[in-house]
Amino acid sequence: MLAEIEAKMEASCARTGRMRSEVLLVAVSKSQHVKAIAKMYERGLRDFGENRVQELLRKRESLPGNIRWHFIGNLQSNKVKYLAPFVHSVHSVNSQAIALELSKRAKEAKRTIPILIEVNMSYEAQKQGMDPGKVEDLVLFIAQNCPDLSVSGLMGMASFEENPENTRPQFRKLRELRDKIRERHPELKSFKELSMGMSNDFEVAIEEGATIVRIGSALFEGDH
Repeated sequence: MLAEIEAKMEASCARTGRMRSEVLLVAVSKSQHVKAIAKMYERGLRDFGENRVQELLRKRESLPGNIRWHFIGNLQSNKVKYLAPFVHSVHSVNSQAIALELSKRAKEAKRTIPILIEVNMSYEAQKQGMDPGKVEDLVLFIAQNCPDLSVSGLMGMASFEENPENTRPQFRKLRELRDKIRERHPELKSFKELSMGMSNDFEVAIEEGATIVRIGSALFEGDH
């Protein structure tokens, strides 16, 4: 399935005049066996996303050390210390408390951790993430109070739609929110990423400006 996804990503980029290299594919490996992850690694993938700290720690022990692990799940303060020494980026920061703890632990590990602010772009009660109207305040809080974090952009998950085209307005709003914050705060040099788009809607997300897509089931299913 990797070749098929790559072809679709290439086509989506081409439709909007973008280069394929502008979009990072993160393989969502939660619930996948280490053998399946190793297979994707052998095919050239280096970026993998997990949403449970304990599962990530367990898998990391059995897999190559140069994998870039992205944490994409709800992060609890008491688990931050386990991730801080190695995590490539955290896509799911949605509070001052998590940001402060992550910055503290990053400092202890003598590193700077790129983070994304998780936005509830579909306004669904069951989803994590911040109200879009409160995102800018958190971005500025982190920039001013968390020196060991790099605020790299926004992450969002669209509502599930049978027709992915129906998700387009949600992706567009997330892009517009990122653009507005960048425009108002040009000092935020690294604030450019948009982590949006999953197995069912990544093509639309890329057309609307995604710089990171998180693909799990479409990548791993039927690839044994």
